[in-house]
Amino acid sequence: MSPEKGQGKEAAEKEERRFVWNLRPRTLNEYIGQGRMVENLGIAVSAARERGEPLDHILFHGPPGLGKTTLAHILASEMGTRITHTSGPALEKPVDMVGILSNLDFGEVFFIDEVHRLPHAVEEYLYSAMEDFQVDFVYGKGAYAKTLPYQLKPFTLIGATTRAGLLSAPLRDRFGMVYYLDYYSLEELTQVVQRSASLLGVTVPEEGAAEIARRSRGTPRIANRLLRRVRDYAQVKEGGVITLDIAREALTREGVDGAGLDRLDRLYLNVVVERYGGGPVGIEALAATLNEEVDTLADVVEPFLLKMGYIVRTPGGRRIGEVALRHLGLRPDEAGQGRLM
Repeated sequence: MSPEKGQGKEAAEKEERRFVWNLRPRTLNEYIGQGRMVENLGIAVSAARERGEPLDHILFHGPPGLGKTTLAHILASEMGTRITHTSGPALEKPVDMVGILSNLDFGEVFFIDEVHRLPHAVEEYLYSAMEDFQVDFVYGKGAYAKTLPYQLKPFTLIGATTRAGLLSAPLRDRFGMVYYLDYYSLEELTQVVQRSASLLGVTVPEEGAAEIARRSRGTPRIANRLLRRVRDYAQVKEGGVITLDIAREALTREGVDGAGLDRLDRLYLNVVVERYGGGPVGIEALAATLNEEVDTLADVVEPFLLKMGYIVRTPGGRRIGEVALRHLGLRPDEAGQGRLM
């Protein structure tokens, strides 16, 4: 990739992050969806503030784009404290973890995204830090090795992961609150689209907002991304008003069909049908056929397809679901005769 293209891609990604960040809610009252969880978090925040204590450690898990990072920043704001944001892969050595922990102020939120990817040696330093707010430095070698305890200021660790099953049991058990973020309903996503449109100064009748929501895979992040694309199209074609017809036309041009499936989703389903006779097929074989990373399929593509019944996970591998066959316009006896899209 040329330097110019690399800089252009980096600038586009930076602009995308800024756009998404500006649409994020700032308080629990502004947060849409995940009703019972948000209510419980509000109670926990009120109780902690009354006692003058930090929040208990929290683990958020679920598919990407549902608001785990947003909630971490909201909770820090509600508690009137700072947030230190990092990710599991960024903490390569124990010294990285200890350096951050030793600099946390009282009640500060320490947010670790992709917490399941923490190296084991780094993760071990979290155990005593989360329970006793203490880390132990080991100095010397062999028979002369000694441990020097270092007291930390009480803090709140918030972990986020898309793959809770990969968390070690000792780490998972040290979180006082564990919440699963589920996909949003059509009504909730419609509210998300309408709220974001109002912040952008875009006119979106309810039918247009509902159409964007319907094709957003139950995910607010995708809803906001699609809203941006539809806004651009409406600005050029319809004077900025996102009508139902404009939303449909713009999203179809983007390759997002009426069920919210994009080209990679449809290609995935067609490969299962055409190349593997409807399954079962292992995810490694699918990744090789599609020339995609296994993690991309497991973390990005499959969660929504599994939730909606487009594919079924069995001990022998992935199988095509009847819902997917109907969506592709095939009968069950036509597995193996699909057409790649």
